[in-house]
Amino acid sequence: MAFSEKKRRIVGIIPARYASTRFPGKPLAIINGFSMIERVYRQVLSCRSVDEVVVATDDQRIFDHVTYFGGKVVMTAETHPSGTDRLGEALQLLADEGLNFDIAVNIQGDEPYIQPGQIEKVISLFNNPETEIATLIKKIEAPDELFNPNVVKVLTGISGQALMFSRHPIPYFRGLPENEWIHNHVYWKHIGIYAYTTKMLQQLIRLSPAPPEIAESLEQLRWLWNGYRIYTETTDFETVGIDTPEDLLKLTNIS
Repeated sequence: MAFSEKKRRIVGIIPARYASTRFPGKPLAIINGFSMIERVYRQVLSCRSVDEVVVATDDQRIFDHVTYFGGKVVMTAETHPSGTDRLGEALQLLADEGLNFDIAVNIQGDEPYIQPGQIEKVISLFNNPETEIATLIKKIEAPDELFNPNVVKVLTGISGQALMFSRHPIPYFRGLPENEWIHNHVYWKHIGIYAYTTKMLQQLIRLSPAPPEIAESLEQLRWLWNGYRIYTETTDFETVGIDTPEDLLKLTNIS
């Protein structure tokens, strides 16, 4: 039976580490009276499709803080190399409590204003029974984004399936100066929210790093390298990630 034909059990998991080279303690940073992690938690909680919201951390300070504001949190190991691995352990810990889910949504803990509609969109991709990994993309509008290696570009096929992720613009536009590329082709950037069937997630965390992943430092290339399909949906919302204390100064009209 396809997911669209039965009630799906969906969990939103927010990986949250205290250690950060550029911004130690980032999840506990206060933005107009609320911590970053609480703001993310509340945004996910307002998504109607999500049955449970859980913070997955490796730090007692974050654990205690989430417990204090009434959120659900699980303590995971410090050794996970990626948020995906942390999700895998979190799901096992939830299963040990008797909580089992069909779909897990990986929400970045440093995007305090992620829109519930974005989460709904990525979940809607599972109405297609072939979808096992889903994510969002947004049209690149600014030329400086196109050549910014911190903006991950996505090439998709006609069905919306991701063909390639890269820090370089893809495709290469032969015969045109670089400043004209964006005016002659629709380029897409990756919005860093993922959702997986829980069965697929258990497969992904057993994979070894792949050559293109190592070159670009993009974990999703490991999945493509191993033949897994990633389906995409478009969004018009811009996510605001906080990587440094200075990034907090970019936030305006915050309530």
